[in-house]
Amino acid sequence: MLLFVLAYLGGVLTIVSPCILPVLPFVFARADRPFLSNGLPMLVGMAVTFAAVATLAAVAGGWAVAANEWGRIAAVALLALFGATLLVPRLADRLTRPLVVLGGRLSEAAEDVGTRRSPVPASLLLGVATGLLWAPCAGPVLGLILTGAALNGANPQTSLLLLAYALGAATSLALALRAFGRIFAAVKRSLGAGEWIRRGLGVAVLAAVATIVLGLDTGLLTRVSLAGTTSIEHGLIDRLHPVTRIAGQPAPLPVVGFFPPLAGAVDWLNSPPLTRESLKGKVVLVQFWTYSCINCLRTIPYVRAWAEKYKDQGLVVIGVHSPEFAFERNIDNVRKAIADLKIGYPVAIDNNYAVWQAFGNQYWPAQYIIETQGRIRHEHFGEEGYDESERVIQQLLAEAGHKDVAGLVVVSPAGVEAASDTDDVGSPETYVGFRQAERFVSPGGAVPNASHVYESGQPRLNQWGLAGDWTVGGERASLNQAGGGIVYRFHARDLHLVLGPGPDGRPVRFRVTIDGAALGGSHGTDTDANGQGTVTEHRLYQLVRQDGRVADRTFEIRFLDPGVQAYAFTFG
Repeated sequence: MLLFVLAYLGGVLTIVSPCILPVLPFVFARADRPFLSNGLPMLVGMAVTFAAVATLAAVAGGWAVAANEWGRIAAVALLALFGATLLVPRLADRLTRPLVVLGGRLSEAAEDVGTRRSPVPASLLLGVATGLLWAPCAGPVLGLILTGAALNGANPQTSLLLLAYALGAATSLALALRAFGRIFAAVKRSLGAGEWIRRGLGVAVLAAVATIVLGLDTGLLTRVSLAGTTSIEHGLIDRLHPVTRIAGQPAPLPVVGFFPPLAGAVDWLNSPPLTRESLKGKVVLVQFWTYSCINCLRTIPYVRAWAEKYKDQGLVVIGVHSPEFAFERNIDNVRKAIADLKIGYPVAIDNNYAVWQAFGNQYWPAQYIIETQGRIRHEHFGEEGYDESERVIQQLLAEAGHKDVAGLVVVSPAGVEAASDTDDVGSPETYVGFRQAERFVSPGGAVPNASHVYESGQPRLNQWGLAGDWTVGGERASLNQAGGGIVYRFHARDLHLVLGPGPDGRPVRFRVTIDGAALGGSHGTDTDANGQGTVTEHRLYQLVRQDGRVADRTFEIRFLDPGVQAYAFTFG
């Protein structure tokens, strides 16, 4: 309901925008006639027509989003065109000329009807004409709202929101009929400033388009949505309904967004496809993750425990698997990973990042906790914060009528799922592929996409190098001949490396040393005391877990077989 109130108020405020200027002559032309038979029918016709035209834009936008990658290209192109129309008014005039011409003809027809019949049909027809004239004018104002409506799917709520906006504008116009001279002059005075604002918005939109095309921010289109009014909602809620807090009660949770659709998932594991409509009445935890991400893996024990503890209380956990590397797009790989991780809750396969974009997400891992009415009440990015997240789950379940939710889960994660020694991690995540590689010290640097014999060099802290015949690609390096290796000078308790066998799938044997010696008690879950192990599948391998004092160490891995693919180092 609050969204409809906000949309209505937004329409009321349209009267102070230069966008309303072309509509005012049609409205004020009937200021001297009876309001019920002239002004009111015209305003109703204008509001309904505007809402219908704007809804068509939302439907078209929704189709483009549903078209997936081609739809994304079309949406970016339309957004670029939208930005250009803000910068170049003549372009906007040309694009909207058909609607304006149609509106002009209908207004002439309305005057003709009014001279021969009752003024009510004439006023309604004039209202339709005015709505057509207003729709292209208000397009720049409502463009951001329509983008959000398209991404969330065209539905009756979208049309009602647009109608509320239009009725708000009609209300302000009705009130302005008695003082149209002063209102008209004020709008004219604001036109100059409005043009500068319009141009500034055009520059911002084109900059956003450039950001999307360059792939710098995959969530931009989604964040430009109706959910962006959340801060306004908070302010209005605080003023209209002050919160009275009682000692001992948990603090009220804010509304940080709205549950977007899950329709973009290409497949579902452990469950038939779920929708936000089917989940209404449930508390939902959406976790974005990918199975080679160490930070994600360390959150899994808690998410798994919450899913089990609260499944009968009304909690639904959904793991949205959004891949980072190409091998994570293979659904069979994901299916094996969730079996190994003992994940029993639903997993949405988000290979096209459609769900990622719908949430405007930017992180692995990320958690969004959604109440029974579809509002996001808590979000958390990264590791830790487990107690806070669980208390949010308990609070929302209690609000939904489930009282037996006391106590926090107790987990004892081991292996790669064990918590990081955050106080003693001095090395950053490091990519091996040339697109994101940093601190690479092999003499001569990386040779992209070509076989090359490397020397490891002399890495200092957080530097690394390749040894042997490798082909370095954009996201990985592939070993061409047996005996090659990687050297990394690091500071952390744990060292992980994302590895996979070659295209033929044959296992690749390896041996790890630290400071030139066998691992002994510092071996990881994928190595033995002698540092030996085998790459059998694409995943994250824990190679080192130091059992003594954490210090700067030189890690070296030598591969006894060719074909291995190396992606990224992570530490803990």
